[in-house]
Amino acid sequence: MESQFGDSGSVDLDDTRLEALNPQPLLTRDYETRPALVYERLRQQHGPVAPVDLLGVPAWLVLGYRESLQVLQDDDAWPKGLENWRARSEGRVPADWPLGPSLEVNHVLIQGGSGYRTLRIAWDAALKPFQDPRHPQAKRLRTAVTAYADELITLIAQGGSTGVADLSAQFSRPLPLMVASHLLGFPGSQGDDALMDMWRVLDAGPDAEPALERLLETLAELAAAKLKEPGDDFPSYLLAAHPDLSLDELARELFMLLGMTSDHVGILVSNTVVEVVSGEGGVRASLSAGMVREAMNRAVMRKPPLVNFVPRFAAKDTPIGNYTIHAGDPVWVSSAAAHADPLFAEHVEGSTTISTRAHLSWGAGRRQCPARELASTVAAVGVSRLFERFSDLDLALPADQLPWRSSPFMRGLRSLPVRYELASPAEQPAAATPEPETAGAVVPDPSARQRSSLWRYLTGLIRAGR
Repeated sequence: MESQFGDSGSVDLDDTRLEALNPQPLLTRDYETRPALVYERLRQQHGPVAPVDLLGVPAWLVLGYRESLQVLQDDDAWPKGLENWRARSEGRVPADWPLGPSLEVNHVLIQGGSGYRTLRIAWDAALKPFQDPRHPQAKRLRTAVTAYADELITLIAQGGSTGVADLSAQFSRPLPLMVASHLLGFPGSQGDDALMDMWRVLDAGPDAEPALERLLETLAELAAAKLKEPGDDFPSYLLAAHPDLSLDELARELFMLLGMTSDHVGILVSNTVVEVVSGEGGVRASLSAGMVREAMNRAVMRKPPLVNFVPRFAAKDTPIGNYTIHAGDPVWVSSAAAHADPLFAEHVEGSTTISTRAHLSWGAGRRQCPARELASTVAAVGVSRLFERFSDLDLALPADQLPWRSSPFMRGLRSLPVRYELASPAEQPAAATPEPETAGAVVPDPSARQRSSLWRYLTGLIRAGR
């Protein structure tokens, strides 16, 4: 297949089955600290598609940009849906596989088969009021995001008008948590524990399975409440667009929205801050000119939050890269590796316009993330408020010493230590007095926050830093 990014030429395909290749573990200490080197090593050894071991389960990892598009844009040849996984149907996937809890929840990003199209149409309809800037719900959401961001910044300011803060723990992670509670219509601060469990599931640690059980139980209770008394929120709109959803199915879809609007958005905020404060002066100048989205695009090109997409499966024996992928083999597309593919990276180097449109952070094809505009808006508002409220913001560690955490899906900072200086009070939130068109927007409730486990945790960070 020819492409503008070059042609790898004809090769002798290796027809060896995945199970016989004895793939090396992907999720090693090297991968956590220096994933780019791991991707490059795999690329040099195997080409654009490599066999890897994912915590005891063999899979194909797609490293090439062109090959990633080939997989992402052809749903018929590379369908989603765990029912297509040969090893799983043959009982060769361990029951206690750490990634199982995330992949077994059959929501819109995982699901294959005939029911997907109806579900996706419902998702698009339910999200439209929040993603289309012409809708009052979208305007109220922006007002709420601004208010939440200002509330978090004001809490940081309790440590002094100048100081050191961890923007990951104190801003980037809690902000989307608060927004998710707004979207889902959680009463009070009930969503805090749910989002914390969402992080445990995404990190695929030893407590992922019990966290998933608690989370789905909480979401099922929320779904039942929305079925009984619909509101101006995403679960109610999704039920209206897809009335046949059972409570269990609705809970799975809420699970997906939580994951996308929590970890992904939080990482995007942190990575964009690093992109701005560690870049040359022109980066900050462009940000002040309203180019927040462009800074975000540069950040996701270099460090996409979602580094590996959920698996697809070969519908039939298919040549790709230097191998034949056999029917039923799991195929994981790595956006991080694809962005570093020399055939792609060299082509887009220095071209802001192309890089803006070509990144794979949200996927590609018909199954691009349905909440991409929502997530981008939340991140953009959060980043904007940071640089409006702080007159000075600099990394407290060299950029190459920032601590990263990696999961099989996501890659983000464990912490983002910064030195800050607050702007004058005149720079503080316009959102405290909503315009008529945003009247009714959810604004922080101080008394509820004081009872919130999240707020107690954040307040504790301020006290510990004094």
